[in-house]
Parts: sequence; C-alpha cells; structure tokens
Amino acid sequence: MKNKIKVLSIVLFLSIFMMLISCGKQETEWKGIIEEENGVIVVKNPKEPIYGEDVFFIEEELSFGDDEVDEDYMFSDVSHITVDNDGRIYVLDRRESHVKLFDQDGKYVRTIGRKGQGPGELINPIFVYFPKNELLVTQFGRLSFFSPEGEFLRVVIMKKDSPSRTRCDSRGNIIGTSSVFDPETPYYALKKYDSEIEPIKELVRIKIQRRPGVINLFSPNIYMTVDDEDNIIFGYSKDYELQIFNPEGDLTKKIIKEYDPVEITEEEKEEATQGAPPQLKFEFSKYHPAFLRFVHDEIGRLYVQSYEKGEGNNVYYHDVFDRDGRYIAKVQLRQYPVIFRNGKLYSLEENEDGYQVIKRYKVTWKY
Repeated sequence: MKNKIKVLSIVLFLSIFMMLISCGKQETEWKGIIEEENGVIVVKNPKEPIYGEDVFFIEEELSFGDDEVDEDYMFSDVSHITVDNDGRIYVLDRRESHVKLFDQDGKYVRTIGRKGQGPGELINPIFVYFPKNELLVTQFGRLSFFSPEGEFLRVVIMKKDSPSRTRCDSRGNIIGTSSVFDPETPYYALKKYDSEIEPIKELVRIKIQRRPGVINLFSPNIYMTVDDEDNIIFGYSKDYELQIFNPEGDLTKKIIKEYDPVEITEEEKEEATQGAPPQLKFEFSKYHPAFLRFVHDEIGRLYVQSYEKGEGNNVYYHDVFDRDGRYIAKVQLRQYPVIFRNGKLYSLEENEDGYQVIKRYKVTWKY
C-alpha cells in the first residue's frame, strides 16, 4: 500500500512538473508571422512580447557630469555620446563645440577639438560616433575624423548633398538622410555615399506632407542607424515599420508591429506651444507617431522607444526585438539611452538639480 501511494505521488509530481513546463512554454511562445514578399523577409509582430519585464535588468555602475567644482567634469549642452572598443567615453558638448574624453572609470583624459573652422576645429557639432576605430563628429555641411586619442585626421566637406544624421560604416561609406525641396513633391531621401559624400545609392524616399503656414509639432519623423554589421536600419514613424538594409543597401527585412497609439494630451500641446508667437498656427493629430527613436546593441537587438510613459521622470517603454525581428520584451528606460556596448548601457540623463550626467549601467538579460 505504501509503495502504491509513493508511486502515485511521483506520478502526480511529474504531471504537475510537466504541466508547469508546458505553461511556461506557452507563455514564451511567439505569436507573430514571418513571410517573404518580393524577396524581402517580413516579420509581423503582435502587440504582446514573448517575455515580461522580468527578463531585463540594469544596474548603475558609473555616473559623472554633475561636479560643481572641477570644470573637466562639467558640461554645457551635451548632445551625444559614444564609446570606443576599450570602454572609453566620448562626450560631445554642442555649446562648447568640443568632445571630452573619459576613461572607462569616468576619469577625465583630454578635450578634443574647439570652436572654429580650421583643421581639427568644430562648427555646430551634432553627433559623435566611433566607426572603423576612428572618432567621427558630424556637423552641418562637414564631417571631422579624429584618432581615438584625439589627433585630427581629416575633414570631409559636403558639396553637392548635405545629409543629416550621417553615420559611417566600417567600410568608410557614409549613410544619411536629406531633405529635397522639390516644388511639386518635396521628399526625404535615405542615401548611401562614398567617403567623399558622392552618392552611391538611394535607399528610401518619403514624401513630405506639409500644409503652408501650419506647423504640426507631433508629425511623424524619420530615424536611421547603422548596426555593428553595417546593416542600415530605417524607420518612418507614420507606421510601426522598420526597414533593414544590408551593407550593399539592399532591402532584406521589414519588422512590423501591432500597437495601441498613444493619445496626445492637452498638457503636451500646451507645453509644446508655450512661448510661441501668436501669429503661428499649429495643428495636432489625435495620436503620437508610432515610435520616437531606436538604438541597437552589439548582438543585434533593437530597442524602439514608444510614447508610452513608464514609472518615473522621463522614463518610457521601449519595445525590444531580437536579431530575427521578433518582439521579445517591453522594458522601461530613460528617454535617452544612447549606446549599448559590451553588455553596458550608456545613457544621457539629468539629475535632480538639472545637471546633465552620463551614466553607465550593467545590462543583464535572463531568457
């Protein structure tokens, strides 16, 4: 009798165990669709991700920028940051027109560049990147390249086209977006250029929707980045669709996601128009665009910032897609996650006193 009870107990335990495993598998089952359309892989994602928020963790490791005594650790107007392969941090101060270099422990090393138009000087710098073991500072009308230590290497002047949000791949090609003000059909164009800004290929063309004399402050925007494998990722936030181009500029994949649009509040409208001249005319859509921006990590995950607010000041939900384009998680991050590198997240934030600070977090995924 005891043996029979023992056997029944084991069977019951195994049944419950298998049921729990089965339920766990159901909870992590992706419910999207992958199709091929005209040679392009199309990944269609549902509203819900595979995993919950409990698979993503960040832990603060480093913070600097709010020192009120040492000028080397103070910033005027940081617009962008980047990180090299050794974990050194480059901070672009737009107002001061220079880049400050800090080692992996946040210790100040040197200042690169200064305001001006001469060799190694910067004019209205916008973004800073680290492709091909070089430091690239993008500016209106030109690109400046430096060595990792800050030695000036060369400058590329934009003569015919003046693309914005320019990026450089590991092959030395330039990728950027341009506004083309054709009197009949103005449009945005995503183009690939050679190292001298000579056009190689037009990848995308988006027609510009404008009404003369009317400003739409919440209109859809275009966004672009280049990942660590030189793939070009492009999105026009009118719809939730990301387009992936290979290094040659051929469209290979589309990532699409169902989503609930976020309504624009009256408070947001008032804040956006505060202080504007009375003669300006504004119009507002009912909803925000599908997304704001996106960044990638070193293994190909995409973090797409939505307009859905999370818990805390300037915290927003980010949709995370794996390298196959599947929607895997919905996580909360500060508004400006700038770069993921070697398992770390580098973020541009403000402290309680309004000072800009650079923070580094250790990133852990558990799935």
